[in-house]
Amino acid sequence: MKGSLYMLSLTSTDINSLSIDDTWNFSKEKELLMHSIHSYPAKFPAFIATKAFDYAREEGIDVQAVADVFCGCGTVALEAKMHSKKFWGCDINPVATLIAETKSAAYDPEVMSTYFDRIHTRYDMQRADKTIYGEANERLKYWFTEKSFVDLFKLKCAIETVQEAPYREAFLCIFSSILKSSSKWLTKSIKPQVDPCKKEPVVWQLFKKCYEKFLTAVYQMNALNVQKVDVHIENRNFLDIDKLPMVDLIISSPPYVTSYEYADLHQLSTLWLGYASDYRELRKGSIGSAYNSDGFEFDLSALNSVGQEIVQNLLKDRKATAKVRSVARYYIDIQAAISRCADMMNNGGMSLFVVGDTEYKGVKIKNSEHLIQCLNDRGFSDIKVSKRRISNKLLTPYRDEIGRFSSDKTQRTIYHEEFIISGRMWEQ
Repeated sequence: MKGSLYMLSLTSTDINSLSIDDTWNFSKEKELLMHSIHSYPAKFPAFIATKAFDYAREEGIDVQAVADVFCGCGTVALEAKMHSKKFWGCDINPVATLIAETKSAAYDPEVMSTYFDRIHTRYDMQRADKTIYGEANERLKYWFTEKSFVDLFKLKCAIETVQEAPYREAFLCIFSSILKSSSKWLTKSIKPQVDPCKKEPVVWQLFKKCYEKFLTAVYQMNALNVQKVDVHIENRNFLDIDKLPMVDLIISSPPYVTSYEYADLHQLSTLWLGYASDYRELRKGSIGSAYNSDGFEFDLSALNSVGQEIVQNLLKDRKATAKVRSVARYYIDIQAAISRCADMMNNGGMSLFVVGDTEYKGVKIKNSEHLIQCLNDRGFSDIKVSKRRISNKLLTPYRDEIGRFSSDKTQRTIYHEEFIISGRMWEQ
């Protein structure tokens, strides 16, 4: 079945025969600069959200309220705002929700400039105690030279004098965006890796450059004169939230079970912004994290048929005990998440997910088929799918011999496609 946005109606969970369709691959519109104010791994292109709004309209849905239950850095939040749609989102990662809130807030450029000048003055006047580096978090000393650390400390102290929200959070987000550049972290590397030859940067110049980019993004957004709408983002685990809003459309990209640990990727911001004294604490509770399954005892009967098949295949490798637990926990959590999404849907509403398949030691981790089965089991109907080629993602498509992401282009290229999966929810 074909509209202007191609989606194939499914009668089963088998989607292996689908061919790639370009309608979900590209956009004629240039992405808003605000989307790129802070790097974020696995951020799907903003145009997918825009195409989802178009697709929902083609399907006869009057979308007034949108949600993203794994909102990450707020791509859907910003696009919902720019399309004058009420938005609700959540994410367990505090760095992600800081970025999301910053991107979707409103700013007066003159107020922003005034605060920037004050921060600059206070930064220049700030005198850091000589013991500050010696007393710093050991992990931060691992990543930062003494000079960079002291300059960042002075900058953060200057930013914290800004009392007005959301400007204080915006400057903290800009601060967060320069941390990797200010550190020994290997440039353009996703995973934590020290570059012993990296030149020590000038912290203030990095901050000034990112601030100017942010200010340009603010001017760009303000020029569009978008209708004011409510945008609400929570720093919570979706599965732990008691009261959920009712929405017409959910657009979300669930985490991957065999990818990098997000807590590790965002450790510099986590530590500098005081979200945790040990960044590893944020691994716990994160769906897809291997550390979220420590001590987890699963019952195969709790998994749907697709999940059972995958876990049973993994169980054949007796050395894969920890991985089996993490995959089983992941699928059980996704099943619970889809059930909660169903509870949020207004009559006739749609959930649309962007998800890809992975692999572990030769076993196909069929996230897409599992999610389709979840939708079927929870009462979603009119399930449709399209396949797109992954583009503009920081996460590499290359995998090593056990299925982990790799930057080595000689390794297997298995992570280069993903699926758009939609389902409708009608009152029973």
